[in-house]
Amino acid sequence: LAGLLILLVVSPALAGETQLKKGDRIVFLGDSITQFGERPGGYVKLVRQYLQQKHAELELKVTGAGISGHKVPDLEKRLDRDVLAHKPQVVVIYIGINDVWHSQQGRGTSKKDFEAGLERLVKRIEAVGARVILCTASVIGEKPAGSNKLDKMLAEYCAISRRVAAGSGLQLLDLNREFHAFLAPHNPLAAEARVLTTDGVHLNAAGNRFVAARMIEALG
Repeated sequence: LAGLLILLVVSPALAGETQLKKGDRIVFLGDSITQFGERPGGYVKLVRQYLQQKHAELELKVTGAGISGHKVPDLEKRLDRDVLAHKPQVVVIYIGINDVWHSQQGRGTSKKDFEAGLERLVKRIEAVGARVILCTASVIGEKPAGSNKLDKMLAEYCAISRRVAAGSGLQLLDLNREFHAFLAPHNPLAAEARVLTTDGVHLNAAGNRFVAARMIEALG
């Protein structure tokens, strides 16, 4: 933990405007990236450790609610059990990879269902008084933007997430843009993976630190 604060490289200038309050409960809702985020060195665990170390007086509770393979329709089915049951003040939705990725096996989510599902999720979360931070999907391949196999489709789904956030007045954490902005100067050989991910999707140690820092900035 000693080097955690330096490794996360959180920028106060980018922090969200809404500050966390004492006793706030934060739930990260997502897929395998979030499920693995509860492993040692995972982004959810890093966020929890950072907040406990830097803001122990706030007594914040951080919960990871990620399940491998899940898409927007899956999140809808388990929202009550895995999120609302915790009575959260903040819910971070980090979804979209599988909605696109699984389309290769005919198991993706249509753009219409993706957008409608996100809107329903947001309404149900806001109905209990919680703040929503909506993330765009990060990457499916780390090559320069536009040169990965599913970049065009992924961009369309990220545009939907941005539209839902704008239409609902939500805070947006544009991880897709953040990833490509970082990868442009840090992946000079145009590797498909192993800069921020292990396989082009799932986060490696550096990727978990990168996402944790962006999450902390968004949380304010």
